[in-house]
Amino acid sequence: MHKSERLFQLVNVLKGRRFAMTAQQLAAHFCVSERTIYRDVQHLQCSGVPIEGEAGIGYLIADHALPPMMFNVEELSALLLGSKMVGAWTDPTLSEHARSAMAKIEAVLPDHLKQSQDSSPYLVSSFSHNEKQQQLNKQCRQAIEGKQCLQLSYCDVNHTATQRQVEPLGLVYWGGKWTLVAFCLLRLDYREFRIDRIQSACTLDIYFEQHSEKSLSHYVALVTAKYANCSNNK
Repeated sequence: MHKSERLFQLVNVLKGRRFAMTAQQLAAHFCVSERTIYRDVQHLQCSGVPIEGEAGIGYLIADHALPPMMFNVEELSALLLGSKMVGAWTDPTLSEHARSAMAKIEAVLPDHLKQSQDSSPYLVSSFSHNEKQQQLNKQCRQAIEGKQCLQLSYCDVNHTATQRQVEPLGLVYWGGKWTLVAFCLLRLDYREFRIDRIQSACTLDIYFEQHSEKSLSHYVALVTAKYANCSNNK
């Protein structure tokens, strides 16, 4: 369990309890050392979480509203909006994690901040992201994370069908359309493939390595330099 997840769970365990829990009990619950619990409690107390008690006696959180993880209204709005975007525009697995994150954030919001979020001016639409594109998005993401090649059946802007074996490097969202950035083994160069134009994809048992001249950051640097040069020549 990551520290951030443990801290959140620690707050949930201590919140509203009638009796204090000792560091030993908490350590057993989270399968960590008592020293880790002491550090976690100190971290939460310094962040403004009203944990009462002390080492050797036990800890609890008084039954009153908790600060929203020390985020202000604007920060919470940004986090919730970002989670809604992930939930609507990515793949099913990330969407589920986004909904879980939103539930955790909303669980500690005071009423006045919940009302503020209910009146948010932003609406995140998912109309153009169908199940096929979501599954392709997930397959591409997993291939990127696993550094596995993909075999794509692709239809370009001229409706020309082509087969490409690529090394997937990243997914870029262009406001309505996802694009797979990859190193094409046919062209031996970077190419962009719109997810909605991929007819099918097969993850291959072929692995690749990234380096300074074959990576998403290198691709972004080349594109940035290209557009900078175009602007300077105008």
